[in-house]
Amino acid sequence: MGMTIAEKIIALAAGVPAAKAGEIHTVELDYLMSNDGTTHLTVGMYNELKHPRIADKKKLVWIVDHNVPCDSVKTAASQKKMRDFARANGITFYEGEGVCHQVMAEKYVAPGQLIFGADSHTCSYGALGAFGTGVGCTDYLYGMVTGTSWVLVPETLRFNLHGKLRDGVTARDLMLTIIGRISANGANYMAMEFGGAGLHSLTMSDRFSICNLAVEAGAKTALMEVDDATMAFLEEHGGRAPKACFAPDEDAEYAKVYDIDLGEIVPVVAKPHFVDNVCPVSELEEEVKINEAFLGSCNNGRLQELRLGAEIIKGKKVAPGVRFLVVPASRDVYRDALEEGILDTFMEAGAIVMNPNCSVCWGSCQGVIGEGEVLVSTGTRNFKGRAGHKDSFVYLASAATVTASAIAGKIVTADEL
Repeated sequence: MGMTIAEKIIALAAGVPAAKAGEIHTVELDYLMSNDGTTHLTVGMYNELKHPRIADKKKLVWIVDHNVPCDSVKTAASQKKMRDFARANGITFYEGEGVCHQVMAEKYVAPGQLIFGADSHTCSYGALGAFGTGVGCTDYLYGMVTGTSWVLVPETLRFNLHGKLRDGVTARDLMLTIIGRISANGANYMAMEFGGAGLHSLTMSDRFSICNLAVEAGAKTALMEVDDATMAFLEEHGGRAPKACFAPDEDAEYAKVYDIDLGEIVPVVAKPHFVDNVCPVSELEEEVKINEAFLGSCNNGRLQELRLGAEIIKGKKVAPGVRFLVVPASRDVYRDALEEGILDTFMEAGAIVMNPNCSVCWGSCQGVIGEGEVLVSTGTRNFKGRAGHKDSFVYLASAATVTASAIAGKIVTADEL
């Protein structure tokens, strides 16, 4: 039998001719990314080792992004621990550069790589044809010390994309629709592989949005076939060379195959308190008034989404009583948006533009919502208490719907304005 993209990358990393679902392989890791959410815990465990060592410091990338600027004395201590260790051990370290996955995509990730990240949305890297997966501190530490790890080869779900998205519909609507269809457990410990003619109609920003949310369906990783758009992105961001460009074999074996007509996707919203609680915006049972809107995160804080939001809000105003936070995903995105006048457009409309960081999606240092408040967000999750008080409510939607809702003061699509 042939191999899926996930199986080919694992086989390459393991140095074996083939890998099949259900096998366990020892693999060489290309990068290990960690952020300020848990790195201080990893450092603490490292310092307890009898014979501490770092296998290859060039493979480590540490990024402060969750609480930027620092929000408390406790957070300051954990970030200082991370900062001091990185400096003492020559580890690549970023602070204020942006959200970890966007920084990795801009500077490091290349097709064919196998990357561990101490963050669940490391699956984002599949947009570039890389096997990215989130791990806990113990697995991260093992990889950091040995440069290797073990991987259980996942089964793969194949998604054949056909046609193209209609005007006003985004890739985020597509992925939330898929999660709603297969459920939050529908891809547990599986790879979600995307391909087909419809893939070529999607921008790289679209592809990052799709792969980023794969973990919300329980997936181990997400992967996309490499094409001209992928190669153009690599050329625009430093000219990185692929490790390997894989497509699945014609006789690859899949757990299930889905055919998705992109033209049938409509603007959707994930209602509280589950990411798979999805329905078309037009089918919301009642009017949903909002207190806050958020445009940003590793899922939707790139230039494409900021441009879309700016087009919708230009010449309009944020609704009275609504807080609209706009947070570019990286310093590069921020500077590009600044140069294009996008940030001015948002501020003229009454939005609050923040520095690049996880912000409201993380629900810790910016835009935290209070009891009974409603947030419509381009963040990654809407679990109970995700963005603040345990009795608040988070709706997930696209950049277009979030911006339109900030103007209307209630959840609406852009064409309803």
